Amino acid sequence: MKTKQEIVDNWLQRYTKMPLENFGDHVLLTNFNNYVDIFCRLSGVNAVGFDANMRAATAGDITMINFGMGSPNAALIMDLLSSVKPKACLFLGKCGGISDKTHLGDYILPLAGIRGEGTSNDYFPPEVPALPAFMLQRAVSTALRDNTCDYWTGTVYTTNRRVWEHDERFKSYLRETRAMAVDMETATLFSCGFYNHIPTGALLLVSDNPMVPEGIKTEESDNRVTSSFAETHVRIGIEAMKLIIGERKTVRHLKFDW
Repeated sequence: MKTKQEIVDNWLQRYTKMPLENFGDHVLLTNFNNYVDIFCRLSGVNAVGFDANMRAATAGDITMINFGMGSPNAALIMDLLSSVKPKACLFLGKCGGISDKTHLGDYILPLAGIRGEGTSNDYFPPEVPALPAFMLQRAVSTALRDNTCDYWTGTVYTTNRRVWEHDERFKSYLRETRAMAVDMETATLFSCGFYNHIPTGALLLVSDNPMVPEGIKTEESDNRVTSSFAETHVRIGIEAMKLIIGERKTVRHLKFDW
């Protein structure tokens, strides 16, 4: 295999155990196996097994993939998806609230990502902003409104550092960025989606408030958030994609000029 196309054609199938012809034109991304299971149940398709590194399922023209955690995996999945060139790609992820305004179960619709992860520097210079496809975020906003869900907008700080909740200096820096939330994937997905000419957006669920000791995520608190909000999160993602498929909201206008 000498070309990028040859590599990603082979690797997308290898990581997901799914033939290229089975991928829909609209892709939901997640970090969680239970989100894939919820997607299968809501879409009325058979649950998929656990033999793939990246579990994937398709219902109609929508595919959901669990690509794993962290910005390197986020960059990898966007490179691999260049094989099938999806018309839209939406990340359904969890995040930690930085702002005092956010509470568990709140939705954040990112207007931009702050590239604190380093991975995206292999794709663009550091000064290039990480931005979502506007019309894709607009479709998500419509789906949220249709479900009578409130949401916050703002920036999300993406870091490659997993254990930082004890570090007061880093937490002080996060506050200075004025970001609404912190995660490990969003800015990378936006940057690498743009690099690969894939319209990309995100809808994040606040799953913890790591700026205070009592708000740091535990297994118990994460289970509470998942049981209370995960199904709605996935359903809104599906409905946003159906809005695009039905051309009520479109990302076709998006241009990639170099």
